[in-house]
Amino acid sequence: MRFNIIGVLLFSTLTLQAQEKNTFTLEEAITLARENSYAMLDAQDDIEAAKRKVWETTTMGLPQINGTVDYQNFLKQPVQLIPAEFFGGEAGEFAEISFGTKHNMSASATLTQLLFDGSYLVGLQSARVYLKISESIKTKTDISVKEGVINAYAGVLMTQEGIEILKKNKASLEKNLFETREIIKNGFAEEQDAEQLALTLNGLENQLKNMQRMEQYNLNMLKYVMGIPIENEITLTQNLENLLTTYQDLTILSNPFQYTEHIDYLMAENSVKAGELLTKLEQSKALPSLSAFVNYGVNAYNDRFKLFNSEQKWFGSSVFGIQMNVPIFSSLQRTSRVQQAKINLDKALRNQDVTEEKLVLAYQTAKLDYENALESYQTAKEGLRLAESIEKKESIKFFEGISGSFELSNAQNQLYGKQQEYLQSIFNLISKKAALENALGR
Repeated sequence: MRFNIIGVLLFSTLTLQAQEKNTFTLEEAITLARENSYAMLDAQDDIEAAKRKVWETTTMGLPQINGTVDYQNFLKQPVQLIPAEFFGGEAGEFAEISFGTKHNMSASATLTQLLFDGSYLVGLQSARVYLKISESIKTKTDISVKEGVINAYAGVLMTQEGIEILKKNKASLEKNLFETREIIKNGFAEEQDAEQLALTLNGLENQLKNMQRMEQYNLNMLKYVMGIPIENEITLTQNLENLLTTYQDLTILSNPFQYTEHIDYLMAENSVKAGELLTKLEQSKALPSLSAFVNYGVNAYNDRFKLFNSEQKWFGSSVFGIQMNVPIFSSLQRTSRVQQAKINLDKALRNQDVTEEKLVLAYQTAKLDYENALESYQTAKEGLRLAESIEKKESIKFFEGISGSFELSNAQNQLYGKQQEYLQSIFNLISKKAALENALGR
């Protein structure tokens, strides 16, 4: 009985967890995306790999110990010919002799220490620059992920609020159609008036279905950007009006633009540093390298495989040495590599200049786009107010018999269009603000 109760409780808990919906504000969605999005996870892995690369390069200059074990079993020992006269034989004849034992084993350990290598020093600096590049890529990814979440979040809100507006319009139009048909029954309107309203209603229903499908698509895109499984359900706690108060910001237009602080420019600078170090690396390969080593080994010999018996003798040996490797002639291979590195450095310097121009142009474009979005929003807001007034007046005139269904239908379609324009203007304002922040390198 106890196990049944536990099972019921466990099943209830799992069911509640499965039905639970995650709710997110925009900032919460951005925070989760920074921690969980696929792009950010990849960028973080690249940083971890770069850190390991730095340590890998560092260990090349630290002491290294290698051990070897060698066992030989001469299935047939080699034969050497020695003049027989050494053993009292006749001159001109040779004796066949086998040297050594059938079973031989040796074990040794060698400690090596790099004393000087120009390539190592430059390589260590390059690894650290590579780490900085990886960190810069993560920062750039962070900015892109934030912009992507903002656009996806606002896109979902736009479709959701568009759906609500269409539902209200549909309900209002259905009411108008019902009242019109009642008026027709009493002979105060023509059938064409009802048909015109029905035609408008059909178009409205089709827009509503399309908008509902678009809502699911936008939700899936938001989940993808946030790193949430598509099958999970999420709820957004903000609306477009909430975001509008944050993204309708005139102060951002007066912020000074410092391209030297932009992440793209910093990445271009790191590329130049990497090119300089690569050139030094190729040049350093013409320098000599110096290393020291200590070796200790033991050897055992026996005609039978008794090498691990306690009576087996092991003969030790040890050696210390210093080795210098001096590059002399490489058939101009090193020269060619240095020239290639210098060419890549020139390209990196040129790319730095190009990046500066691109950033200035991108900022100016984003600033103009945001100013246009602000003006478009104000225009759309005023247009919506006028369209609502016109539709209301035409509706009154229609039911008073002053105007026909054609004029009412035009006013309604104009209102529906202005409603969508207004929502789109809010989305564009939010999107262009995010793009401007990206252009500023925030």
